[in-house]
Amino acid sequence: MTPEAKVRIAEQDELERGAADYCSYLGEVRRLSPNTVRGYREDFEAFVSWAHREGVAPLSLTHRELRAYLSELSRAGYSVRTISRRLSALRGLYRWMLREGRCPSAAVAAVTSPKLSKTLPRTMSDADVSALLDTCAGSDPVDLRDRAFLELLYATGARISEVAGLSVSDVDLVSAQARLFGKGSKERVVPLYERALDSVALYLERGRPHLVRDGRSADALFLSTRGNAMSADALRTRFERRVAEAGLDPSLTPHAMRHTFATELLGGGADLRSVQELLGHESLATTQIYTHLSVDRLKDAAKAAHPRS
Repeated sequence: MTPEAKVRIAEQDELERGAADYCSYLGEVRRLSPNTVRGYREDFEAFVSWAHREGVAPLSLTHRELRAYLSELSRAGYSVRTISRRLSALRGLYRWMLREGRCPSAAVAAVTSPKLSKTLPRTMSDADVSALLDTCAGSDPVDLRDRAFLELLYATGARISEVAGLSVSDVDLVSAQARLFGKGSKERVVPLYERALDSVALYLERGRPHLVRDGRSADALFLSTRGNAMSADALRTRFERRVAEAGLDPSLTPHAMRHTFATELLGGGADLRSVQELLGHESLATTQIYTHLSVDRLKDAAKAAHPRS
């Protein structure tokens, strides 16, 4: 084995160990959810596998090599959003390894430099939301549960993992609010409108009692037909099924409801800071992307309010 090959293998092994330690850091120190950490781990495994396959020394990574990796993802049909997420994960990993003295700054510079075109979040129209809700207009426990689930998504802008983590006591029907636990277990309280409250109340009264089995998952808000607490994946599956029943674009995801929530608030005149708090965004820059989606409404507001308009 040549000296170059030995260095390459050693760097690949070190990156693999570093990725494992970084994932532990994300879970134990930054307290990211298990699903989020698993996503990071899968992204790193894919990159390490590529480095082995292409004979790349990842701690001596060059800008050209990283571009080759991103190009391979693009040719494989990955969306710009997925590629951007993988690149972001690598940036976090390399920066953490640099702070820990496990990676040279040159490799960090190579990972930091590429820029990807940004795409605006996918949103739903009022007609789309109405069609989705109409699929669960029945009175059986599953219809009542799914309608309450969809109304809560639309009313709170919650992530699907946050909705899956709701307990019965987290929704206060009297105060008209829901308590959500976001990334890093950060708690926030989001007000609920009357229609969402009515849907949840009806589900709690006439739907959920029929789904409870032998006292299992007594606290979870959303239960399966077997009486188990519904995970984020289970709720996502229900969403996809309702989308199919409504005849909507199958690429719609629960996150589209979150995007719609944010866009509607900004379009209705809510200030950016308030929307940031409601969404649980750590950075205001993350919330600002939604301003591009409501530019026409902002133009109308400017025309109505500006003295020179």
